[in-house]
Amino acid sequence: MVHGNHFILNLKNWIKIMDQEIIQHPPIAAIATPVGEGGIAVIRVSGKEAISKVNQSFKGKDLTKQESHTVHFGKILDKNGLPVDEVLVTLFKSPRSYTGEETVEISCHGGVLVTQKVLETILSLGVKPAVAGEFTQRAFLNGKLDLDQAEAVADLIHAKSIKAVDAAHQQLEGRLGEHIKKFRQQIIDATAMIELELDFIEEDVEFANKEQLQKLLEDLETEITSLLVTYETGRLVKDGIKTVLIGRPNAGKSTLLNTLVGTDRAIVTEIAGTTRDTIDADWSYDGLLFKLIDTAGLRDTEDIVEAEGVKRSQKAFELADLVIYLKDLSHPFNDEERTEIADFQKRAGSTPFILIGTKSDVERDQEWRTEFDLKISAKEGERVDVLKKLLKDRALENKHYDASSLLVTSTRHRDALQKSKEHVQAALNGLAMNMTGDFLSIDLRAALNELGSITGEITNEHILDSIFSRFCIGK
Repeated sequence: MVHGNHFILNLKNWIKIMDQEIIQHPPIAAIATPVGEGGIAVIRVSGKEAISKVNQSFKGKDLTKQESHTVHFGKILDKNGLPVDEVLVTLFKSPRSYTGEETVEISCHGGVLVTQKVLETILSLGVKPAVAGEFTQRAFLNGKLDLDQAEAVADLIHAKSIKAVDAAHQQLEGRLGEHIKKFRQQIIDATAMIELELDFIEEDVEFANKEQLQKLLEDLETEITSLLVTYETGRLVKDGIKTVLIGRPNAGKSTLLNTLVGTDRAIVTEIAGTTRDTIDADWSYDGLLFKLIDTAGLRDTEDIVEAEGVKRSQKAFELADLVIYLKDLSHPFNDEERTEIADFQKRAGSTPFILIGTKSDVERDQEWRTEFDLKISAKEGERVDVLKKLLKDRALENKHYDASSLLVTSTRHRDALQKSKEHVQAALNGLAMNMTGDFLSIDLRAALNELGSITGEITNEHILDSIFSRFCIGK
């Protein structure tokens, strides 16, 4: 049984099966609410002896003798014993806190100066100011959150649409982590079949059933692929749909942008070439964020500024998730314009392309010999509601989208899943070529490593620094 015990010990070391121990770091503090005037502001303090530190400046009950999850009224006093503000102090004792450490939340009045004064008083007690994301990083290090859940906290804070909030909530609830842990367990099972056989190689004992191993890896590849195909939709939900409005000068691009966002974001005049640069505006529809980009009218020009605007329009087109070409219906087509539209449609490739006829209220030619997706009058509001639905439908066309399904929204997660899939495929190829178990094990361990980097079971300092730098101070 020496070989078997050796295998089990190796596997446990590899997947780092161990009880999480709470680490009490030195205390930190930060303002956890937006700075400004308001009813209240919250200052968060977390770390070793955080409660006793705050107690030094608190006039009221002895905080060190109070129960966890209790709230206490009192005053914060400065080093001279003078009152700074009346506050409510909430206590969270380790490990029953967001970070897992001793944590105190001080609710004071929401003025800029008084909030800063309370924070400065706490910092004067030997508490360090927190850096961006440090509270959540400690929560991860103490096993309160997986790494993917910690990332979801930042996504939730930065979300600009309802569906982005929903996607972040799914991840925060651990749905992605559940899938990743399932994938890792499948790989562990496959690795166990191979490595246990290696431990008994001298006895010529076979534990790995080739057909069973192949089926397990094929199922795993299929499941990872199913998750990967949600990334493109997840990216649009999280980051917004870059929607570029292009067309000839005075085609109604700026008018449409203003109509959609409900404000005069872009200048509209009868003078061709008014828009000299790209203009961005966020617009939400049915829970999705559209990042509208109004561009300079497409035409040859000797005006240096306008020519640069046209150049930027072309660049915006290349980076678009959705392209809307606007044609002014009050002017007839010419051959150059038809060629231009056909060229843009071809260059758009797989990017959804919508041809919209504008100014339908003053349409002159009823026989365009060109099939428009829709004709509208943004100025009069005609069929604008139809256009909104069309934009959503086309943006998500041929994409995996179900409000209840899990979406991969992070490029880091996508890359790790893709690399894991490639290692699984390499193991399958090795299996088909009758490679020995030690070579198959290399790819399976690499796949295990990639999946572990998503949840944080395997990570490094550079990844953590990159992730938590996205956070605001105080979270």
